[in-house]
Amino acid sequence: MELIFVHGALVRDGQWWWQRTAELLHEHTGIRSRAIALPSCGEGAPEEVAGGLIADAAVLRGALAEVDSAIVVGHSYGGTVIAEAGQHPAIAHLLYVSSYLPEVGQSQGAIMSGEGDPVSIGDNSDGTLSVSGYDATSFGARFLQDADDETQHQAWERVTSQAAGAFMTPTSAAGWEGIDSTYIVCGQDRSTSVELQRFHASRATHSVELPTGHHPFISRPDLVVEQVLELLQRG
Repeated sequence: MELIFVHGALVRDGQWWWQRTAELLHEHTGIRSRAIALPSCGEGAPEEVAGGLIADAAVLRGALAEVDSAIVVGHSYGGTVIAEAGQHPAIAHLLYVSSYLPEVGQSQGAIMSGEGDPVSIGDNSDGTLSVSGYDATSFGARFLQDADDETQHQAWERVTSQAAGAFMTPTSAAGWEGIDSTYIVCGQDRSTSVELQRFHASRATHSVELPTGHHPFISRPDLVVEQVLELLQRG
């Protein structure tokens, strides 16, 4: 069993985001984690960026092809990548963290358009988008208010541009259907509304609400590991 982490939009270096939980999970279970690199976030060859959601899903399918059994964790946009990747026999469980379980034909942008207080995103006029109007302090206050200042600044250093196609491409599959899944609703999330989280959580097999911000795998890795242990007990 391996855990594959799919990070959210407009950031890079998934291994850094997941590391605190990875270490605790390995200590408790022996399960090793890895984070895939998303081409749409510039984590690959330059020509792959424009591939957007399609390229990201292809990387996830490639990672799944290398393992016999995996828990796949999708954070925020990562859930849309899971959907587009489609069904795969190596997926044993899905774990969603403040994420999305889109129906076929839904794009990330369409999902986000329903938010009352959306994250400000600007067009870079080169086929990519970036968060707009934030600095390390305001980004930390919105996305990691329950983490310390140093962690907030380290997170800000990993904010990046992302291909517009990651947001505008409608999904062609619903890889979450028929798979045992747990959805972690982040009850103090200032990025994704609790209402939208609960809506998508209703599509998962199980759900739980935790008193955390948008990144509980950073601020409360113990609580995230508890949920992994529970889904493992379900078999």
